[in-house]
Amino acid sequence: MSDGTRRVAIALFAQVTALDAVGPYEVLQRIPELDIVFVGHEQGTVRTENAMLGLSVDARFEELPDPDVIVFPGGIGTRRLVHDERVLAWLAGAHTGTRFTTSVCTGSLVLAAAGLLPGLTATTHWAAYGELEALGARPVAERVVEHPEERIITAAGVSSGIDMALRVVELLYDRTAAAAAQLMIEYDPAPPVSCGAPSKASERVLERVRSYAELRH
Repeated sequence: MSDGTRRVAIALFAQVTALDAVGPYEVLQRIPELDIVFVGHEQGTVRTENAMLGLSVDARFEELPDPDVIVFPGGIGTRRLVHDERVLAWLAGAHTGTRFTTSVCTGSLVLAAAGLLPGLTATTHWAAYGELEALGARPVAERVVEHPEERIITAAGVSSGIDMALRVVELLYDRTAAAAAQLMIEYDPAPPVSCGAPSKASERVLERVRSYAELRH
């Protein structure tokens, strides 16, 4: 790596949600000064939560003890990780030297289990607020939640990781860098429906979400 390069560790694990990891990756890898490393328990392929997609782990957690930025994605697999002492020890140790430790979706459950969110406001997927609260954080229905003094940023469900990564670029560099990254990925959402939060959903939509969730597990 050249002088001035910062290392970003994106965690991967079995049953990760793909976009939680790949969304921030697509933003951060556009910045020449950022070196992205996918870390996990062992090198090799892990399968996403529906097992349809494989993602590749570049290095074991212990091989990157001092990243400048951590991105911890979510997914069903996080429910095991909140009890995984190896992961929690790495996360707590690595956080002491990061510029920013971040999470997407239920990745915040792992941050909380590692002792990084005691009493702090934080966000996660809307369906996991109760789990986050049980781990000592204070869930809030915001897309991105920042705690500058603690160097912690949490993002809500799945697609919000893109917003979080753009904010990280702005904080590490400047607003122009964030805007350039946004333009490079042409992130200019105009969805055909407007139902990206529970407050916008009808009971019929919520019931469809529940039925899909039951079929997937």
